[in-house]
Amino acid sequence: MTDKTFPFALSDAEWRARLTPEQYAVMRGHGTERPGSCALLAEKRAGTFSCAGCGQTLFVAKTKFESGTGWPSFTDPVEGSIGVTTDRSHGMTRTEVHCARCGGHLGHVFPDGPPPTGLRYCINGVALDFEPA
Repeated sequence: MTDKTFPFALSDAEWRARLTPEQYAVMRGHGTERPGSCALLAEKRAGTFSCAGCGQTLFVAKTKFESGTGWPSFTDPVEGSIGVTTDRSHGMTRTEVHCARCGGHLGHVFPDGPPPTGLRYCINGVALDFEPA
């Protein structure tokens, strides 16, 4: 998490009550789910992906692609829905992405995605909810 204040804020106890233990570990503790473990990895229907913490729409299904990494991957978020911070954990520097509304950790963005953006938003599936169109 960043030290920033977010529009949607809960106490730690409220986050623990709202999220599953795995969601809490990922979204509030900067964890990572096991690759290939999320049902949303295979989701191919039209619809939207939103933050499991606060419900903000983050990605539309047409930006989702199969990256072969084991996590849902997207080329472009909904404008204004994602914030970024520098992550220097694990002996490397990466760009972490979080929900701009609640600050929940979502995953990381890498510059190895397909056109048109060339970006790969590698997102923990437990941090997402899916709503079919």
